[in-house]
Amino acid sequence: MDSAGNAVAVTYTLNLNFGSGIVAEGTGILLNNEMDDFSAKPGVANAFGLIGGDANAIEAKKRPLSSMTPTIVLKDNKPWLVTGSPGGARIITTVLQSISNTIDHNMNPAEAIVAPRIHHQWLPDELRIEEGISPDTLALLKAKGHKIKLKAPMGRVQIIQARDGGFYGYSDPRNPDGKTLGF
Repeated sequence: MDSAGNAVAVTYTLNLNFGSGIVAEGTGILLNNEMDDFSAKPGVANAFGLIGGDANAIEAKKRPLSSMTPTIVLKDNKPWLVTGSPGGARIITTVLQSISNTIDHNMNPAEAIVAPRIHHQWLPDELRIEEGISPDTLALLKAKGHKIKLKAPMGRVQIIQARDGGFYGYSDPRNPDGKTLGF
């Protein structure tokens, strides 16, 4: 985002850390392993636990399922918030919860990002949660029949927000290598 009203949201991925683990000879560039985003065998989970079916089978001229969600939110027809996250099948819920925290709960970027997250992806049939969800909320979810699974942190959100005549950014502490910089 800049003072002229320009904004860009980009998501770049190798898929898993270090992608395929193969470096293109003479370039130093790691190759991705996005083939994992296809369903190699229906009913078998990929590296992110997402169980695929025939619709996402490997075929010529197809693109694999992707959850990349670089997002620009407008307010009064101007860029107000730019965000995105890595995280495989959990990207969409991670980005959505951060945006909802900002808009619906009036949180600043830091508050919106550090809030605990939940995720459900149909299969496996479990509600994945991070530490920090209130015990009362967990009890209500269990009473409704949800299978709750406490899992490792999800996503690594970055947010830049235009607010009060300036720009505010925050980098998810779930990613110790992330940074927010202003120029």
